[in-house]
Amino acid sequence: MLVVMQAGATPQQVDAVCKRIEELGYVPHNMPGAQRTAIGITGNRGTIDPASIEELPGVGEVIRVSKPYKLVSREVKPDDTIIRFPGTDATIGGRELAVIAGPCSVESRDQALTTAERVHRAGARFFRGGAFKPRTSPYTFQGLAEDGLKILAEIRERFGLRIVTEAVDHESMDQVEQYADVIQIGARNMQNFSLLKRAGRSRKPVLLKRGIAATLEEFLMAAEYILSEGNYNVILCERGIRTFADHTRNTLDLSIVPAVQRLSHLPIIVDPSHGTGKRNKVTPLSRAAVAVGASGLIVEVHCNPEKALSDGMQSIFPDQFDTLMDHIRPIAAVLERSVAPRNQAAEPITVTSAASR
Repeated sequence: MLVVMQAGATPQQVDAVCKRIEELGYVPHNMPGAQRTAIGITGNRGTIDPASIEELPGVGEVIRVSKPYKLVSREVKPDDTIIRFPGTDATIGGRELAVIAGPCSVESRDQALTTAERVHRAGARFFRGGAFKPRTSPYTFQGLAEDGLKILAEIRERFGLRIVTEAVDHESMDQVEQYADVIQIGARNMQNFSLLKRAGRSRKPVLLKRGIAATLEEFLMAAEYILSEGNYNVILCERGIRTFADHTRNTLDLSIVPAVQRLSHLPIIVDPSHGTGKRNKVTPLSRAAVAVGASGLIVEVHCNPEKALSDGMQSIFPDQFDTLMDHIRPIAAVLERSVAPRNQAAEPITVTSAASR
């Protein structure tokens, strides 16, 4: 159910409608729009009587939402969601493409800061790096945990990059909340509903990756779990699905970008690194992702990928990332989008050991 307020409805009238929804035993979700406010109604108590709400002052109409996913639907919020980061020019879902770049995992302070300096200089506004790594084998590198998060916090302080990093369970979520600007939920956890609900109770934006076999509806329903808990700042991410193809690690499904944009107001970005698993395919698929209308990219960049402790084969060199950024700028311009300029003033860094600081 959706309550659409009149264009001139006051904040007091909106609050009164929300209070009435709560009195009826449901949960209101206030979603201001460019022209008018919509209030989504969720709950499992059965069908609500529209007459109990539609006569309240300021209410325009009460309509039923036909989609199984309510809050992520354009029926509830026709305007695109734009996620902003106060005090910075960084946005996700706005006119400027969000470019998130960095290594698969934080391996050391030297590795992370060296890579961060290069992606910042190329124009990225976000830095990615895993402190907690869910791996197929229990014997492979699992991340530096809180030590890795502290390195990421230093990168934010030094370069002004917003930090995107993954939470793999409830315990790591508590730590990631303290250090990150965006909480990533990986493909393996797309249907970990307990973790999705916990992310929904966070006040940090959440980047939700599509599961390797998830349909469009399953993907949007996973996002609905987060929004239903009150966190409306969700970014969707296409990162490839499992098919019979063997020339790539996964099959990057770029068709899901316009499909999501037709049905949902949430921004969707593309991960060409996991989507292909091949370094030589990352730049071509990045160009294609921008051309198809994605709100941004999340790309694995490593200062020495041949020695990476995880996903080295799909990580591009910093020089290749420079080229990638140069390639997507004119493509973005054709679509009346933009990419942040290079930070030419950035100076090469000198990394010192933690003991000497």
